[in-house]
Amino acid sequence: MSIRDAITRKRILVLLLAIVTVAAIWRLHPWSRRQPPPPAVQPAPTPPPKPPAPPKPPRPKPPPAPAFPPGELTRLLSPDGLPRPAATWLEAQIELARRGFSSGSIDGVGGAQSVAALRAFQENEGLRVTGQLDPDTRARLALSAPPLTRLVVAADDLASLQPLSPTWLGKSQQSSLAYETVLELVAERAHAHPALIRQLNPAVNWAAVAPGASLYVPDVGRITVDAKAAEVHISLADHVLEIIDGGGRMIAHFPVSIARDVEKRRVGELHVAVVIPHPNYTFDPDVFPESDEARELGRKLILPPGPNNPVGVAWIGLDLQGYGIHGTPSPEQVGRTESHGCFRLANWDAEVLLGLAWVGLPVYVDP
Repeated sequence: MSIRDAITRKRILVLLLAIVTVAAIWRLHPWSRRQPPPPAVQPAPTPPPKPPAPPKPPRPKPPPAPAFPPGELTRLLSPDGLPRPAATWLEAQIELARRGFSSGSIDGVGGAQSVAALRAFQENEGLRVTGQLDPDTRARLALSAPPLTRLVVAADDLASLQPLSPTWLGKSQQSSLAYETVLELVAERAHAHPALIRQLNPAVNWAAVAPGASLYVPDVGRITVDAKAAEVHISLADHVLEIIDGGGRMIAHFPVSIARDVEKRRVGELHVAVVIPHPNYTFDPDVFPESDEARELGRKLILPPGPNNPVGVAWIGLDLQGYGIHGTPSPEQVGRTESHGCFRLANWDAEVLLGLAWVGLPVYVDP
């Protein structure tokens, strides 16, 4: 056998040995074993459908304020037996308002503002200051006229109503910031809370009031004060504004809203600088940083006059830049919410102050 044959034979033996070795390794390794197929996944059983939830019972609406019985309305309209002591908080609020002691929006409830007005009246009359309708107070607060009257809605009243734009820009483009609804107009003329007007007139459809409609309202009338104002005092703690004559006697008392920002609650002596009935209003975006629209506008706007003007129907400017005493489009919130810095009165109270204020009138702001 030649040397070449021997080499070839050796190579064949080496190749066979390699094949045998690889085969042995393959048998020993786990991947060479046939794995049983995984068990078939059984679908989960479908749960039975849930029974539909029972419908939620409707949320009960608060019961409407009870209407005055016909006999009570007749009594409140009658002049018989007058003058007579105020018998209820409704009668007391009306008679106090006639005398310049305002409890804000008349609602027939002896709340904090009504108690404050009564206490001021008691102090002014030299009575024991109780804040209650005690016999001495009721006797001194005798009704000078029937508590209620009938207000007839005129065609001109309905024609004067205007929807109020929800935006500052829209308000600036209106011809007037007038009353929006008959209810708002009637309530403000009567110095009353809209809820009381509804209570006195439960059968009225306020969305369809026709000309000539006759409504029950508190009979306050136009307030006139036969005295000259010498000073105005504003109590930040009590949220009241009081007008004092030259003899130190209180001639008017009103609830007032004060600044939300404590830093804007200036204390000390100020003076009336200007007296403006039915003012327009300069909208300054810097005064309303919380308003998205104000930030986007970035410019001032002039809003027309009207009871829904931001300063209402009166502006009594003070000798501190940007400060004044004024009315409001939301009289039922006076004394219960806060302003951007000025002193806010119900429109009817602002009109009383308008008739008493004069340039240079001292205004003392007390803590």
